[in-house]
Amino acid sequence: MQLNSKKNIKDNELKYKLQFIIVSLIGILLFLIPVPVGEEITIGVGIMATFVQEAFADYIPQVMTIILILSVLLSVITKIWKPNLVLEKPFWRGLLDVNWVWLTFRILGALIAVLTIFEWGPEWIWSETSGGEVLYSLIPVLATWFFFAGLLLPVLIEFGLMEFAGTLLRNFMKPLFTIPGRSSIDALVSWMGSGTVGVLVTTQQYENGYYTQREGTVIATNFSIASIAFSILVVQFLDVSHMFVQFYFTVCVAGLITGMIVPRIPPLSRKKESYHEVSGKQIDEGNPQGMSYVRWGYERAIAKVKRTENFSSLAKQGVKNVIDIWVGLIPLVMALGTMALMLAEFTPIFHWISYPFVPLLNILQIPEATDAAIAVVVGFADMFLPAVIGGGIESELTRFVIACLSMTQLVYMSEVGVLLLRSSLPLNLFNLFVIFLQRTLISLPIIAVMAHVLFF
Repeated sequence: MQLNSKKNIKDNELKYKLQFIIVSLIGILLFLIPVPVGEEITIGVGIMATFVQEAFADYIPQVMTIILILSVLLSVITKIWKPNLVLEKPFWRGLLDVNWVWLTFRILGALIAVLTIFEWGPEWIWSETSGGEVLYSLIPVLATWFFFAGLLLPVLIEFGLMEFAGTLLRNFMKPLFTIPGRSSIDALVSWMGSGTVGVLVTTQQYENGYYTQREGTVIATNFSIASIAFSILVVQFLDVSHMFVQFYFTVCVAGLITGMIVPRIPPLSRKKESYHEVSGKQIDEGNPQGMSYVRWGYERAIAKVKRTENFSSLAKQGVKNVIDIWVGLIPLVMALGTMALMLAEFTPIFHWISYPFVPLLNILQIPEATDAAIAVVVGFADMFLPAVIGGGIESELTRFVIACLSMTQLVYMSEVGVLLLRSSLPLNLFNLFVIFLQRTLISLPIIAVMAHVLFF
């Protein structure tokens, strides 16, 4: 009997080890390993998302418009009639029983999508630089990326990889950036795949009790780096692709220095060191005396695997992730993303905001400072707008600086900003704008000096 018991324990230990190794390797292959596809570099999840985008390109905007309309109808029904079928289930209650502010944005998102599909109403709502850009270019990317990322995310975060990496990298990430070692996975997911998926990883880690409020907000606003694939698109659009190595080196240096400074100043430095109120603290990164970091990381990884639910429960969680994003997030992207682009394209507001940057750009000896200043501030609306505006600038130095800066600002409302506002992280619109300005003011001089001294 005792021999059988020992054999069962050994079998279970082997099972846990294999789950950690095999499933974590699958997660690394899907989310972290760069894969060249044609002229682009992407990740496994990106290959699947791109395949679906291309195969169903004519249908995704219409399907997502239907989902936006359903989001509104179900939210209104829940708000008015309060059916027990919804209210008794925490997931559906959190998704559909929203306050009037978020319900208004859902209605706006659905309305803008319908107007864009049929090209009804004023052109500034549905044009290819406002609603059309969001519905036909942005939402298909988000819908497909989040479909596969949402379904497969448990493979990356539920089988010990975060614990193992966190233990190994704690002594590097904590002193430099004031964040846990496990956040390196969030940054790698962003870098290799998508910044928005990186934010999704961060918010889930916060909600599951692995980050404090301060750590979660720092990671989401400073380490949700744009992917290499997007970087290539930006340098090609700005006609500086022959300087990609210099460009990416500059982005890395400016990003690292900015990432060390911004977390140490308000508003991020004033965020609470408290964990999610429901989950509580679920992490202990200190390692026992006499045990190596590798061994302790491995022990923590195995302990995580033992606590992980069965695959069917994780599959259900993955489906919930997708539904939550499609029903809860996409309407906000449609509404707020379109509004941000309309402000950028059809109003002088970003011109006004850009005026204080003209003297700074002149001091930094950036040619065509007036046009460059608009590109500097318009990045708050959308990450690609600086490239669109900067594409007409003659000075290669200025286009190089704009390309680098657009990659280091990170906080933009058409995607990441909306995702952060809807998350449980304690960030509001004012916080996001201040962090955007901080990242801009810190990284811009670094980029300009490197451009002048090293490359031009």
